[in-house]
Amino acid sequence: MEGGGDDASSTPSSSTQKRPQFGSRYLKEESDVFSHNAWDDVQSTPEQEAEAQRLVQFHRDHPVPEEERDKYNEDPGSFWEKFYSTHDNKFFKDRKWLFTEFPELKLHCDEWPTADAVSGDAHASPEAEHVVEERWLASKGSRVRVLEVGCGAGNTVFPMLQNNPDKDFFVYACDYAPTAVSIVQNHDLYEPSRCNAFVCDISRDNVGLPANSLDMIILIFVLSALHPAEMDKAVAKLVKCLKPGGQLVLRDYGRHDLAQLRLKKGRYLQENFYIRGDGTRVYFYDRDEARSLMEKHGLVEVQNKYDRRLIVNRAKCVTMQRVWLQCKYQKPATTTTNNPQPTQHGDDDDDGDDDDDKGTQAQHQ
Repeated sequence: MEGGGDDASSTPSSSTQKRPQFGSRYLKEESDVFSHNAWDDVQSTPEQEAEAQRLVQFHRDHPVPEEERDKYNEDPGSFWEKFYSTHDNKFFKDRKWLFTEFPELKLHCDEWPTADAVSGDAHASPEAEHVVEERWLASKGSRVRVLEVGCGAGNTVFPMLQNNPDKDFFVYACDYAPTAVSIVQNHDLYEPSRCNAFVCDISRDNVGLPANSLDMIILIFVLSALHPAEMDKAVAKLVKCLKPGGQLVLRDYGRHDLAQLRLKKGRYLQENFYIRGDGTRVYFYDRDEARSLMEKHGLVEVQNKYDRRLIVNRAKCVTMQRVWLQCKYQKPATTTTNNPQPTQHGDDDDDGDDDDDKGTQAQHQ
């Protein structure tokens, strides 16, 4: 349940001159636009905003036929299952920007803040309690536990495990496409002693982990795949599993991103919520909307920003406006923790494109 990426035109960096990192690569002269593959924090012009509004209204005027809408919401996981059955692990790229945008994931185990002990779910059914116990035993003895929701083919899971070889670092990974979970489980780097991948639809299933048990929860192009009516319950379940002092981090589609504006007619389900050509769903977020959702469940904002990039195809002399939302929220600590500080924006991928934007692929339009 994740997003994937298209490849912007790129030119290798000079071996003798270090390229400017994002956060400092600003477009000061319009004539320079084709001198790099991407520019940071390029705001939309009034003309571009007017065009965005026109396209959104076009979508509203050409929605998904009413008689077809239910099929996309009744079993959304089936569309992702078909997607991974078709593409296996060949569609998505490992996230080169992962540790730049989320440096918390580079910490060694002894650097992670301590938190309260794990507590169980007093209201869980006997069956649910069994799942929690069995799943939890997989990470018994580990000091740091991270859950990635919507793990897809493992393009975050395995970079994390490689970056954190400590035996006390454990990754839970779930997706509601069984084929995606199977891809992760059959990866050469998959070690049951350090990773547990399982099928879970967070909009409908219990996570199957104890309350206050996770140091971090990662949502990368995940909430956007849920129906807007399902997001609140999904976040509530996840927050319950997060330790006091733990973080929930997310990266997702921002309002009026290229992936939204270029969708064809007949893809509009409801406001800011669409289907792609393969039947998978996608929602486009506003900062205030994300803030309201997280704060409703008691999380404290550490970061909430738009990542705006002007992506440049120098070969075709074409520019594309991308808008992603990046957030970090913390569960209030009941013990002393090292409170994380907002991080500066950066990226280590020279083409400037996000490797997880499934919506821009032509085959999904």
